[in-house]
Amino acid sequence: MSGSLDPLLQREVVVCVGAGGVGKTTIAAAVALHAAMEGKRAIVLTIDPARRLATALGLSALDNQATRVPLSEGARGELWAMMLDLERSWDEFVGRTVAPERREAILRNRFYKTLSSSLAGSQEYIATQKLHEIHASGRYDLVVLDTPPTQNALDFLDAPRRILDFLGNDTLRSLLGPALRAGRLGFKLFQMGSNALLKGLSRLTGVETLEELARFLAEIQPTYDEFKERAARVHALLASDRAAFLLVTTARGGPVEEAIYFHRLLVEAGMPLAAVVANRVHPDHLGGLPLPSPEALADELLREGVVDQGQPPLSRRLHQTLVEARALARLDAANLERLEASTHPSPQVRVPRFSGDVYDLPALRTIADHLFARS
Repeated sequence: MSGSLDPLLQREVVVCVGAGGVGKTTIAAAVALHAAMEGKRAIVLTIDPARRLATALGLSALDNQATRVPLSEGARGELWAMMLDLERSWDEFVGRTVAPERREAILRNRFYKTLSSSLAGSQEYIATQKLHEIHASGRYDLVVLDTPPTQNALDFLDAPRRILDFLGNDTLRSLLGPALRAGRLGFKLFQMGSNALLKGLSRLTGVETLEELARFLAEIQPTYDEFKERAARVHALLASDRAAFLLVTTARGGPVEEAIYFHRLLVEAGMPLAAVVANRVHPDHLGGLPLPSPEALADELLREGVVDQGQPPLSRRLHQTLVEARALARLDAANLERLEASTHPSPQVRVPRFSGDVYDLPALRTIADHLFARS
């Protein structure tokens, strides 16, 4: 099923999901570029730690502030880009959300620094908040989000819930609360006491870290409902008809199997899945025509003056290259037929493999032409 991503231009948010290494960053940048060329004010946001978005847009670097991407004279809109800085985004979020009297204590807390830099799920939670903030600002017609590499397409949606479950952990708070109120001595007594969980935690993290955790949970508690409400608003936005998900894959066997699984999870979760994008597909350069024999190739090369008389090895190597290219193209075609059957009725959009890397806007325009091709 061949399709076009034209309907995406009617959405306000596009989220690119999929396994690592399939080209989500490039696809996200191409979608945003096409929207800008069509007159939209578009922004693409990445949380990919490999920082490929700046390269794809022909920029030297990106940071936590929106950067305008210079476009050709034919562009009717604007293209902006942003690379999420995890720690800075958390600090800004706390600054907007937490009351001033508790803000500094949280920002200085050592456990908060772990949360804002490396705790599992914190990247996804703050990315959803940044997405919501940018969308709510009204400055952009389209926000395109490039999600980080993941083993599960729903990790991006589940991670904020895991962070909220941790911040609102009543059991942990009830265990740590009395010790915190008793001061440092209280933690040492709890460490030597009969509570097996606290004793285990203190051995694993140390008493000081446990105390920092207790203080962090105590300081964040008055703001927990706000964190939860904001996460709910983001989820409602992503599940609405204002948003769309693109499931990106390649045509190789492993990524195709992952995409089939991811597709089922997204459908079961009720997410608005716009299309499956098959990226880096090996094309059949002969268009289905029979492969020429080595002898026929030798004659053609000789007629064209590519080789001199008595140089047959080149024709044999060229014939072998064509054989291998056709085999790869047919393998990709078979994999994508299986993908199409398993993800029906989601449209499938294919982008061919190119000879070089995507490192500038003209190359992105070529990819966008395939994504938004009109049959």
